[in-house]
Parts: sequence; C-alpha cells; structure tokens
Amino acid sequence: MVLVLIIGDLHIPHRTHDLPAKFKKLLVPGKIQQIICTGNVSDKETYEYLRTVCPDVNVVRGDYDDAAFPYSITLVHSPIRIGVIHGHQSVPVGDLDSLAGIARQMDVDVLVSGHTHVVQAVEHDSRFFVNPGSATGAWSGASSADVTPSFALMDIQGPVVVTYIYQLVDQEPPVRVEKVEWRKPETLPLPPPPAPPAQSPTSGIGVGVGSVW
Repeated sequence: MVLVLIIGDLHIPHRTHDLPAKFKKLLVPGKIQQIICTGNVSDKETYEYLRTVCPDVNVVRGDYDDAAFPYSITLVHSPIRIGVIHGHQSVPVGDLDSLAGIARQMDVDVLVSGHTHVVQAVEHDSRFFVNPGSATGAWSGASSADVTPSFALMDIQGPVVVTYIYQLVDQEPPVRVEKVEWRKPETLPLPPPPAPPAQSPTSGIGVGVGSVW
C-alpha cells in the first residue's frame, strides 16, 4: 500500500496567504509516502512546507510557477503508471478526451492534472483521471465563482487505486470526504500465433514459412 497526497494550484502568496488550517491539521508528517503537486506552488516556502509533510515531493510546472519544475512527470507504483501534468496542455481545458489523448501519449494508467481548480476523480477511456482542485480555494481566473478548497489522497493497493477527495465546506463537519475506487483493467493475454500450414510430402527442402521479422 502506498499513500500519495495529490495537491495543487495553491497560488501562495499571490492569490491567498496560506493553506486552510483544517487541511494542515490533516496533513500529518510520517503518514504519507509521496506527494504529487500539479503546480502553481508559487513560492519556495510552500514547497518547503510540503517537504515537511513528506520529503518525496514531485512537482510539475504550472503557468504561474517561476521555478524550473518539469512540465510532466511519470511515476510508477507497479502495476500502476501515473502521469502528472499541470493541465494547461489540455485543449479545451479539462476536457476528458483531450486528457485521454495525453494519457495515451504518456502511456499511463492514471493521469493527474490541475489548472481548472475543480476537483475530479473519474474513469474515462479505461483510464483514471484525478484533478485535486485548488488546496487553497484560490481564484481560478476563468470564473468569478467561489472555489471550494480541496485535495486528494490516493491509496494505491496493487492494481486498485482508492482516492479520497477532501473538500472544505461551510457546514458540519467542515471537511467532506468522498471515496472513489478504480481498478486497472486486466491485460488480456495475446492469442497464440497461428500454426504454420502443413507442408505437402512433395514440398522441396527449405520450402516453408519464413520469419515475419
């Protein structure tokens, strides 16, 4: 079992000052084995805070990051391959068919992306797509509507990925948790190659079926 924190679009300090205190209470050091960040960390202090939660921090570059993070990452927790992008590479933004095309290009089972500031965990095209939303509830730039602060925890158990989505809501309890389970489809074995045709007794020596390679 591997527990992975998926977080992103923090925009600290440009659009908000800090992570919600209720989220910080949940992110206890020593319980998480890996962090995936979809970008827009924006400042070094926030990155260093994530490292206190778990030293294995994997960040992709968002459209507001100055740091030289990579634009994509591939992580492997066998048999699951996870691709990570910020999400602005998808056209239209957040479109599942476009994201599925990126997942095929990256040859991954799970694609993690952000940019929309809208949380999502859904199966599409036999793959699993996770968007943790904005952990701070930062304004997205695409809409004037309020953004619900959110993040995700991914529990990887072999071919099964159990994702817990955490959202900060204006009610009791203040943190709502939703569970989404996805299993990697089993790879069907390839059919055996057809048997070569039988040669007739009168066939000459050396006459047969040649290699296709």
